[in-house]
Amino acid sequence: MLYGLLISVHVIVALILIFMVLIQKGKGADIGAAFGGASATVFGPRGAQSFLAKLTTGAAILFMVTSLGLALSESKKSSVMDEVKKPEPAQTAPVPLAPPPGSAPAQK
Repeated sequence: MLYGLLISVHVIVALILIFMVLIQKGKGADIGAAFGGASATVFGPRGAQSFLAKLTTGAAILFMVTSLGLALSESKKSSVMDEVKKPEPAQTAPVPLAPPPGSAPAQK
C-alpha cells in the first residue's frame, strides 16, 4: 500500500519536474544574448529567483526524497537470490602432497 503510493508520488513528481524544466526560459535566452549584445542581465547576477524556479527546486527536492524512500524500502526486501539453493560441496578425500622436487627421501 505505502510502496504503491510512494511510486505514484514519485512518477507524478517526475512528470511535473520535467514539465517545469521544459517551460522555463534559459539563463541566456533573452534577446541580448541572441544577437551578441552584452547586457547586465546576461552576464550579471541572476537576482531573485522566479516563482517557477522555486517550484522547480521544491519538486527536485521532493523527487530526491521519494527516490531515497524507494531505495530504502527496496533494500529491506529479500533478494531474488535468497531462494536459490546453494550447492553442497562434494566430499572428497584429501590428496597427499608430493615431496617438493629436488629433495630426496631420508635414508637410514
